[in-house]
Amino acid sequence: MSMHTAARTVAFTLCLAGPVLAQDAGHFDAKGNPPAPRTLALMAELRDRLPFEDQRDFEEAQRGFIAAPDYKQIMADAGHVAWDMESYEFLLTGDVFESIHPSLQRQATLNMAYGLYEVMPGHIYQVRGFDLANFTVIRGETGWIVFDPLTAAETARAALALVNEHLGERPVTGVVYSHSHGDHFGGVRGVVGEADVREGRVPIIAPVGFMDHAVAENVYAGNAMNRRMFFQYGVLLPRSPFGHVDQSIGKNTAAGNFGLIAPTVVIEDDIEELTVDGVRMVFQNTPGTEAPAEMNTYFPDLKAFWAAENITGTIHNIYTLRGALVRDALEWSRQINRALYLFGQEAEVMFASHSWPRWGNDRIQEVMRAQRDTYANLNNGVLHLANQGVTINQIHNAYAVPESLQKQWAARSYHGSVEHNSRAVVNRYLGYWDANPATLIPLSPEDSAPLYVEMMGGAGPIITKGRALYDAGDYKLAQEILNKLVYAEPGNQEAKDLLADVFEQIGYQQESPSVRNSFLAGAYELRNGIPSGASPKSSGPDMIRAMDTYLWLDFLGVRLDSAKAGDRAFTINLITPDNGERFVVELSNGTLTNLEGFLAEAPDLTIVLNRSDLEPVMMGAVTLDDQIAAGKVALAGDAGIIRELKTMLVQFDLGFEILPGTGSVDLTPEANPFRQPEPADTSGG
Repeated sequence: MSMHTAARTVAFTLCLAGPVLAQDAGHFDAKGNPPAPRTLALMAELRDRLPFEDQRDFEEAQRGFIAAPDYKQIMADAGHVAWDMESYEFLLTGDVFESIHPSLQRQATLNMAYGLYEVMPGHIYQVRGFDLANFTVIRGETGWIVFDPLTAAETARAALALVNEHLGERPVTGVVYSHSHGDHFGGVRGVVGEADVREGRVPIIAPVGFMDHAVAENVYAGNAMNRRMFFQYGVLLPRSPFGHVDQSIGKNTAAGNFGLIAPTVVIEDDIEELTVDGVRMVFQNTPGTEAPAEMNTYFPDLKAFWAAENITGTIHNIYTLRGALVRDALEWSRQINRALYLFGQEAEVMFASHSWPRWGNDRIQEVMRAQRDTYANLNNGVLHLANQGVTINQIHNAYAVPESLQKQWAARSYHGSVEHNSRAVVNRYLGYWDANPATLIPLSPEDSAPLYVEMMGGAGPIITKGRALYDAGDYKLAQEILNKLVYAEPGNQEAKDLLADVFEQIGYQQESPSVRNSFLAGAYELRNGIPSGASPKSSGPDMIRAMDTYLWLDFLGVRLDSAKAGDRAFTINLITPDNGERFVVELSNGTLTNLEGFLAEAPDLTIVLNRSDLEPVMMGAVTLDDQIAAGKVALAGDAGIIRELKTMLVQFDLGFEILPGTGSVDLTPEANPFRQPEPADTSGG
């Protein structure tokens, strides 16, 4: 047996009810406090309560394994490591780690699948463990149809090479983007060239609204979302039993070249059939589910159902912690139900952009019904309580998933959590206010905290009580008072260290890696300050080129400092002749607005440049002044307005402080007032 096969055998036969426990932090290249007695007791109780005897997921995750490469790292074209499965191999030892929720360790082990897998003999194959998402290929008459080409060109290229090595060299004859999150299209340039797409040799198929949402979904609050991604995705946490262990729908996100080639075929109708390279496909548009633009696909001749990211090995986010519009749990349930009755009655295999396939119609219907009912109950059960007066600040402690669903692995909340998803439902329908006037216009925490600290007798008694609560395992009570102290005294390192200890134990106890990562990242920053380092990209030249001009102008409005603008007022006409766009841009009342399709009759300044010459300015490669100097811009009127506007715009810093006293780190490139910052990460979140 090869070392790889042996490791896979250990990983996929691991039953979390009995192996030897591994608690020695010194064995791993990451520091972490050991689990406290209360945490140990909780882990033991969970191992007794959860249905670990059900091993079907492990059998399904193993099924169809063909081969794995002889490498565990994929290098980026720029020279750094884009993908690293080797860093998670502590999960293949067979040990149980008391610093990881046992259900999460089970999920993290399932996500260690690495290599090429057969889904349907002769027709459907997946490469798993090369990125956050799965790389899926369908055998057409002449080539491969690629579904969801990962986040980065480097990982997608490696996945396609593995397919061709073991299944025979074939060209790519079609690409399908299942939805508008970056881990499902960002690697497209690793599998197809733009010329082949432009000249019609390779169609790229996507759901209606794909381009709008792929580019625009998170631009306006992009800097804040990218900063918050440090918490949800734990991107700079050490990989160890005391740090990052999984991302629920995959191990992590690749850090390579992120691209986008626009779709050439858009699925407009609710149900639409298309044949590509001899393969018949029925598409089901599912807007408003896991992504605002998403579609499932059914292969009627194969009785195979592609569930995109609507049905995976986890209950997903209704509210994603990095920040995004709250999703509609009821619509999500309704679209799963529709798929169940459209395709699920006859499907013999269900596969998706994350996790592992399910085989056999009974098993498929079991999983579809479990997730349908979980999303529906989340919506209906939360509103049932809200209509009896349970507020957004109570719902996460009041709502519970029905017991019958808690006993099904497919209904466990890894990517989402019951706690933050239940609050999201209330927020969707009722907003953030709990209807108590005392919370309607609250003080900022740094303003209210000193009063609490003073009335509690100062730092000494709070730290003493905080330690007592920690020792008793009352971590949320300890968090409540220590958080006040840290806000009141952000330079008090003793208080920050103790709060970090509390965060750590809460993090160890979490089933959802997003919640675990958030607490562990908070602990890291309290102890060490904000980390620096490279994180996965979610933007690049392709995304900027695909960005509508109005969106860029909108974001200039977000970057405008109203105080610096004062009472200054002016009007700019912006004309881009090569694509026929016209905009009127106005500064008034400390606000920058724009309107497409109109021009002011008497503007203070008119700027004429081709959209193709504006794009390098948008992506920060050059400044507007550079383009003026190069003769690519025609100006009429008061050119000094450009200099004025620059002084009013703020360049956002990705390293802003979230927790008090952790400092800030400048993680942004050189400031360019006309540079569009990267949109936030949208990978599966």
